[in-house]
Amino acid sequence: MRESLRQAWRATVHLVMAAAMAFGTILFITVLLITAAVTLAVVGAWLLPETVLLIRRIAGSKRTIVTAWTGKPIPEAYQPITGTLRERLRISVTDPGTLTDLRWMAAHYVYGCLLVLALPLWPVGLVVDGVRSGPLRREPVVLPLIVRLADLEARWSTALLRPSPKARLAERVEELTQTRAGAIAAHEAELRRIERDLHDGTQARLVSLSMRIGLAKRAYDQDPEAARRLLEDAQEQTEHALTELRLVVRGIHPPILTDRGLAGAVRALAASSGLEVTVEVEGLDHDDPRAPAAVEAAAYFVVAEALTNAAKHSGSPRADVHLARVPTGVRVAVRDEGRGGAEETGGTGLVGMRRRVAALDGTVTVTSPVGGPTVIEVELPCVW
Repeated sequence: MRESLRQAWRATVHLVMAAAMAFGTILFITVLLITAAVTLAVVGAWLLPETVLLIRRIAGSKRTIVTAWTGKPIPEAYQPITGTLRERLRISVTDPGTLTDLRWMAAHYVYGCLLVLALPLWPVGLVVDGVRSGPLRREPVVLPLIVRLADLEARWSTALLRPSPKARLAERVEELTQTRAGAIAAHEAELRRIERDLHDGTQARLVSLSMRIGLAKRAYDQDPEAARRLLEDAQEQTEHALTELRLVVRGIHPPILTDRGLAGAVRALAASSGLEVTVEVEGLDHDDPRAPAAVEAAAYFVVAEALTNAAKHSGSPRADVHLARVPTGVRVAVRDEGRGGAEETGGTGLVGMRRRVAALDGTVTVTSPVGGPTVIEVELPCVW
């Protein structure tokens, strides 16, 4: 009886909130219709996007209430209402999420009011089930009915508020559009870096090398010793140029990844970071299946950027790196116990890291409260 009473009380609270929201929906729709009828076209046009945003908040509150009862979150899919007034109007009208919310409000306008009729069942249930459970020693009947009504209301709301396939597709298209823009920006930044490295370093050395060889050819007959020194300088310039070319290539795709795999490459990276780094690997060692090259490269550069940030900004002498193979891909986590407060606008390379990961449809989570610790978690999807 005590458990039934507790469940019935929770169900009653849920139904009361649903009924209150139904009354609020009635008032909102009434005011909305009156406003639409009496306002001028210009005012109405300005009001429409704000009204849609308000409807989204109401629907979001309902999702929260239903989630609290069922324990299962209801996803939402909305296009952001931004831009000029014309763009905001277009998004407000064409967003499939708007139709989903309006459909729920119309249904809630009807079935939400019927919930009021169920509220008197609470005192009736206390009396009836108290008698059944006490003197008659039978199972309660009315209070479980209240629980079933709450379940029914939650199922209806879940079915109506769940995004349609069209809304999910629109959200996915918007997400891929942003990801593509980030990937293009990251690609352009990488090309500029390679061009700068080749122009400022390798190209300058090759020009100097060509000049020395030319001078050596001219001095060969008249001053063989000077020609020999020039050729020695040219050889030295060649070695420097090769070293810089290796660095450029390593920045595109580190050869160590090909040779040692992700786990071995990260361990080598940790050893040369200047920090005391603990590396933990799950399912990504030498004998385990390897992730695609693009995923390995992205994970490697995430660790490299995170350790560089830790060495430069954290003030901590140590860091922890965790690599794991998960069913959906590769998970990377880098943690340091430094001063924290890392911001993407602070020139710490987090924006480039996020773009590189987004290009592979991955996610980046940065947790860095002031005072530390700083934790960077990345998930890179791939098929094993």
